Amino acid sequence: MAKNHAAPALVLCLILVSTSMPTSECSSIPAPVAQDEDVQYIKCQVCEKLASQLYCQVQSKRAEISPQKITEQQITEIAKNLCNSEKKEAVWIRKIDIVEQGNKLKLEEQDGEGYCNSECKTLQKACEEVLKELDDIYLEYLIKTNPRIDGMVDFLCGNVTDACIFDPPPIPKDRTPGEAFMPKPSEEADVERNAKSSTESTPGAPCTNMYSTDESPNAKNSGEEDKDEGTHWHSKLGVRRHIKSFFRGITKYFTGDSEENSKTRDSEL
Repeated sequence: MAKNHAAPALVLCLILVSTSMPTSECSSIPAPVAQDEDVQYIKCQVCEKLASQLYCQVQSKRAEISPQKITEQQITEIAKNLCNSEKKEAVWIRKIDIVEQGNKLKLEEQDGEGYCNSECKTLQKACEEVLKELDDIYLEYLIKTNPRIDGMVDFLCGNVTDACIFDPPPIPKDRTPGEAFMPKPSEEADVERNAKSSTESTPGAPCTNMYSTDESPNAKNSGEEDKDEGTHWHSKLGVRRHIKSFFRGITKYFTGDSEENSKTRDSEL
């Protein structure tokens, strides 16, 4: 299905102002909202990108403050901003276009930032859901191990969460498409980044080449994982959560069980 080419509310508002129309007209333009029904189709891809961004930005911060060790507070600051489309750590969200590819949705990274429309809000919502499921395990994992990017993505998205346990269902034929990706002029993006840099700290630099399942493991790895520590964490935290996620996923898949019942079983494990 073709993209919806409606312009984002912000752009329409700027047009109204530039044509000397009353600025009160802007209030009638609905703000972009997430398409909740699309989250399930992109959650695994979002998890992979979130995990790779978390890895890269933490590694960048480590290099910046070396020889000091990165703190839990610094990692937490990076993580909490990764899903906030208004923060510079989340520039990766503003560079993604959601496109239909057959009966699936695919996240395509663009060269530059775009305006944050409903697709951007959908990406943010999916990111927030994944981050909530990760709890604080990513924090302890990054503090106590020196993971590789592919190992971290696999651990967080296929073990700690159930984001990538099952393939997403096919999208419905009558799915309402999102807006077409609308690039933001580079000058405008630069001004916004400079304004944010003057009021915010710099937790870590965003990744330019994010993890992709199409890449080879050798291309994805940028460091050696401490095998003893990595194995310890996978056994200590991962296996238990993997079993919980696996059986929760199986139950939901075959019975459509409610989230409330799933949480009750989780507390019993």
